Amino acid sequence: MKTVGIIGGSGYTGGELLRLVLQHPNLVLEFVYSTTRPNTPLSDTHQDLLGTTTLNFTDEINLDVDVVFLCLGHGNSSLFLEQQEFSKETVIIDLSNDFRLSADRNFRDRTFAYGLPELQKNEIKNAKSIANPGCFATAIQLALLPLADSKKLKNTVHINATTGSTGAGVELSSTSHFSWRNNNLSWYKPFTHQHLDEIRESLNTAQGDDTEVIFLPLRGDFTRGIFATAYTSFDGSIKDALSLYTNYFSEHPFTHISTQEIALKQVINSNNCFIHLHLHQGILLITSIIDNLIKGASGQALQNLNLIMGWEERLGLELKTNIF
Repeated sequence: MKTVGIIGGSGYTGGELLRLVLQHPNLVLEFVYSTTRPNTPLSDTHQDLLGTTTLNFTDEINLDVDVVFLCLGHGNSSLFLEQQEFSKETVIIDLSNDFRLSADRNFRDRTFAYGLPELQKNEIKNAKSIANPGCFATAIQLALLPLADSKKLKNTVHINATTGSTGAGVELSSTSHFSWRNNNLSWYKPFTHQHLDEIRESLNTAQGDDTEVIFLPLRGDFTRGIFATAYTSFDGSIKDALSLYTNYFSEHPFTHISTQEIALKQVINSNNCFIHLHLHQGILLITSIIDNLIKGASGQALQNLNLIMGWEERLGLELKTNIF
């Protein structure tokens, strides 16, 4: 059994991670660190955990714990690690954007591997530090990496992706409370979203040259999930595209190609990504759907840990879904 510490566990991502760690057969949750809620029960914040755990939040840290997950706000993970000296044997998985880009991956004596298993599974297996991808970045990269890997991203890619309100975090803002979100749709950060840098870096590395990506993020009137569509020119048949995608993901247990049209509810509460392909007059439309809190965050973090530990990749992640 491996001991786990979670730094920051009061938000949506932290809550999902708590649930996954508590039911993982090879993990023991040792502490959840919080400076604002020490000595209060986890189940006071995450009320569905009542009866599952009696653990309290704490302001004490075991620096020799086997695994640490950082569920901190963007920019705070590096600040936190500057003040703590974990054992060199401790696996650190960061869910912020602090270490995702190649220019930021070296920190003190650690090098953070980019934690998208469908991109670089072998590098993850040999890492001690992981920079977990962003949720939009996960859905979009999985939609486009097969094309980039086969050098077929030769023209501009246009992307629209809609996320649920949990993507905005647990603290309310003018565009995240019920009155705004309900029966509403709006865009934000057009063409400038922070996940674009990691998307471009991965695609350009795979493609071997620069790919122009135009991305319009949207706020949906639902709580969780990402529905992403990307389209670009494609020189080939739909059979060619299906073969390319099926081959690329053949050794990745959570990403699946559907020949039927897909809908967001099919992946909610799962670590799956479903992809559908549609070809029209030389334009390939790729639809990609994930749960932003699981495959887009906490589930993928646990998937990365399974790879590092040499465990079965799906361990603790074969979750029940229900589309009704």
